Amino acid sequence: MKLKELERQAVQVWSPASQYPVYLATGTSAQQLDASFSTDGTLEIFEVDFRDPSLDLKRKGVLSASSRFHKLIWGSFGSGLLEASGVIAGGGDNGMLTVYNVTHILSSGKEPVIARRQKHSGAVRALDFNPFQGNLLASGANDSEIFIWDLNNLSVPMTPGSKSQQPLEDIKALSWNRQVQHILSSAHPSGKAVVWDLRKNEPIIKVSDHSNRMHCSGLAWHPDVATQLVLCSEDDHLPVIQLWDLRFASSPLKVLESHSRGILSVSWSQADAELLLSSAKDNQILCWNLGSSEVVYKLPTLSSWCFDVQWCPRDPLVFSAASFDGWINLYSVMGRSWEVQQMRQADKISSSFSKGQPLPPLQVPKQVAQASLIPPLKKPPKWMRRPAGVSFAFGGKLVTFGLPSIPVHQVPQPCLRLVFISQVTTEPELLTQSAELQEALGSGNLLNYCQNKIHQSSLQSEKMLWQFLKVTLEKDSRMKFLKLLGYSKDELQKKVATWLRSDLRLGESPQSKGDDLNSNRQQAFSIQTSKHTTWEASASSAFFDELIPQNMTPWEIPITEDTEGLLSRALLLGELGPAVELCLKEERFADAIILAQAGGSDLLKQAQERYLAKKKTGIAPLLACIIQKNWKDMVHTCSLKNWREALALLLTYSEPEKFPELCDRLGTRMEQESGWALTSEAKLCYVCSGSVERLVECWAKCQPASSPMALQDLMEKVMVLNRSLELLRGPDGVSPGPATIYRITQYANLLAAQGSLATAMSYLPSDCAQLPVQQLRDRLFHAQGSGVSGQQSPPFPFPRVVVGATPYSQETSSPRLKFQSSRQVTILPPRPRIFTPRSSLMMPLTPSHPSPYQGSRMQNTSDYRPSGVQEAQLLPLGPGVRPGPQDSLKNAPVPKGNLQRKKQCQQPLEKINRKELPPEHQSLKISFEALLQRCSLSATDLKTKRKLDEAAQRLECLYDKLCEGTLSPPVLAGLHEIARCVDAGSSEQGLVVHAQVVGCSSFSEVSSFMPVLKSVLTIAHKLHV
Repeated sequence: MKLKELERQAVQVWSPASQYPVYLATGTSAQQLDASFSTDGTLEIFEVDFRDPSLDLKRKGVLSASSRFHKLIWGSFGSGLLEASGVIAGGGDNGMLTVYNVTHILSSGKEPVIARRQKHSGAVRALDFNPFQGNLLASGANDSEIFIWDLNNLSVPMTPGSKSQQPLEDIKALSWNRQVQHILSSAHPSGKAVVWDLRKNEPIIKVSDHSNRMHCSGLAWHPDVATQLVLCSEDDHLPVIQLWDLRFASSPLKVLESHSRGILSVSWSQADAELLLSSAKDNQILCWNLGSSEVVYKLPTLSSWCFDVQWCPRDPLVFSAASFDGWINLYSVMGRSWEVQQMRQADKISSSFSKGQPLPPLQVPKQVAQASLIPPLKKPPKWMRRPAGVSFAFGGKLVTFGLPSIPVHQVPQPCLRLVFISQVTTEPELLTQSAELQEALGSGNLLNYCQNKIHQSSLQSEKMLWQFLKVTLEKDSRMKFLKLLGYSKDELQKKVATWLRSDLRLGESPQSKGDDLNSNRQQAFSIQTSKHTTWEASASSAFFDELIPQNMTPWEIPITEDTEGLLSRALLLGELGPAVELCLKEERFADAIILAQAGGSDLLKQAQERYLAKKKTGIAPLLACIIQKNWKDMVHTCSLKNWREALALLLTYSEPEKFPELCDRLGTRMEQESGWALTSEAKLCYVCSGSVERLVECWAKCQPASSPMALQDLMEKVMVLNRSLELLRGPDGVSPGPATIYRITQYANLLAAQGSLATAMSYLPSDCAQLPVQQLRDRLFHAQGSGVSGQQSPPFPFPRVVVGATPYSQETSSPRLKFQSSRQVTILPPRPRIFTPRSSLMMPLTPSHPSPYQGSRMQNTSDYRPSGVQEAQLLPLGPGVRPGPQDSLKNAPVPKGNLQRKKQCQQPLEKINRKELPPEHQSLKISFEALLQRCSLSATDLKTKRKLDEAAQRLECLYDKLCEGTLSPPVLAGLHEIARCVDAGSSEQGLVVHAQVVGCSSFSEVSSFMPVLKSVLTIAHKLHV
């Protein structure tokens, strides 16, 4: 494409590759005359700034010259000095050679002319600086004159040899060899090229075409191969480019024949030796691939001959072309549409003719628009070719390649490139611990594994956690949990016995006398009873009824009016309830409990509650929990300082079916209310309850950025706890939750990245329906190849894609057939879905389990596809996005209200007569109009409502394109995906899909409706509808 342009009748030259910024120097051409027939010349320097989108070049320096130029050359002599930009040498008429200081031209200060020499006898048409010694300048003119100038001493030039060529000819081109500094070649109109050795001051070889029809107009050495050069012919009868190798100078190696008229100039790319530019009298500029001898880039036919083309030394993509029509243009070989530049030019012209009123839009014919497309190079250029490459593959594989280290011209053809695949392990410690875990799980020897972990743990919290995990694998786990918490029945009994013995040694208590009295009474009764054991039952009964014990103190029943008397009367009448109330009032709690026990369970419960309410001792809450068995309140109200005691109470008293829930509640409270101080202790509660999901969630809160070893530590605990649950409930009684599946998948990905594919696959749950797990299982299975034995291939987790299939059959391709079939097809095919690539190491952004709303809509979908309709179904956008509802026409309500009525009133006549939408796209209109109605009902300001009304009108363009069938399949798939997001209430996800569709589609195709659709989605996102 064209980058810059300059209207000058001039010859040109680029600044050297080391020069920045990039400059282009022009000198008034001696080959062209204007209407004034003036022979004065001008030397100008322009800055080439590709950041500026305009086509104009910025002039940085100008100098008047006494004569015009046949040739300009820019050398780097003196550029090593501070603020030096090299020198420009210009060849003019009458043998004039002028050397200019570029820095002085740019600064307009000192005299820019370094020297003028007139040694040649004719026009100086050939110039070239030595690429190795910047002070050496070669010049050529008429009569086979070649001079070698030393810029350090321009007084006397050197000649490479005698004028041995007969007859004498003009020097059309000079070029120094790019690999050997003392080799110079010259081209002559007779078709000969002479190669000079300056060490010997004589020609060493002459190259010429045996047909004697070739008239040389240009010459260039190979940038890499020292013995190869190209010659071009300006003869219209032989417009060819010949590639010669001096080692085989009898005939050219290759002949390039695509120009129809004589070739005027050639330029060999120094960045890619396979690219050669040529311009000819057929008004064409071609770029050749010398490796395949084909044209890899072609500019559109110009209006005039281009007499000089040159690659930019600094930017290899750019070249310049000077033509006889007085223009110098800069182009890029990467190709692009000229539409932007044409529109800019059209706007520039329109501004001159508008007179305050806009002109009607420009309608560019299709043929012109298609002709403005310029394809880029057919082959990637060398400067874009990667000399080496590296990429990580699935399973920890590292794939590398590189170019051979030998020079390019020594590389054999065809060249075999080696690709190396190696296994990369970045976490050897992880693999070691994973192997130990896998061995323990396989052998079932998890007790020793846990014991080793206990010995290896340096932190007390980790040691305690592994001790709890070990207990889960043993029998009578509750009692062992109590021991780990510091509570043992055996130790308690010993302490109680020791305490009681110490009390007996202190002496008799005041109640000992009462105890003796009771013992005497019992002894008396036993003596009397033993004397009459042989009597008959009736006699014995009568005897005991009349018997009066001996040696006993008589006791009296109080009948006073005080509390004792009232209590006696209540007992005599059998009123145990009032009796208990009197005892509680007098705080005779022991008497109250004894009487309440005789009065039944209800009275006992009431007495216990009254006692616990009045008795404010430190142990009263504990007694209340044990008696009332209200463990849920205990978990929520106890002090977190006593978490051990609370867990011990649950282990001792709670019922098995309620125990896991109570432990989870206690652990959750410890996490939330302790400020993360008791997070490690909360994990013990989750281990006791067997809640793997809570354990993983607690770990995730402590490890926001998980390291590989931290994940390995988590998996060890999860696997041990899972195994204990399998022993308790059976293999079918354990089902991992979403957080656990996420971490297991992350761990399996980590193992796979280290090359442990079989181990990674063994951790994945086999019955999990989550898409990331199924995709990872499929990749692991096929990555192992033949190494998987005895396993069936997992189900394919991706929708099948028919590559190259059209999205619709011929019956639905034309608008007429679409209109006719809309009454026959009643069940719509599912909407196509957009493919979004996802790395296996990244987890999905959308939830892996559908929400209740999504789940209900997913149950309504159908996999039925009507016959005669082929569908290229693309990969889904994400695991949480549901497929398109088949019955959306039945379930979705038709929008009614002010918005629709207003839109219908404003429809023009041609919109009313529009054809009916195809049945497969009717759901789009329903979804978008329903969204507009929801937004209109939620909007409160008039500005938003006006935007929605305008959007409803502008969406008619979309419906027209759907009726006409002019939208491409990717755009249609994107629209259906957006509609699906709208139905699900996810406007944010719809905006993401909208950006993807706009990024991969043509602007002209979607510009009429995509901006308004984005506006509606943005409004819906702000209104939360």
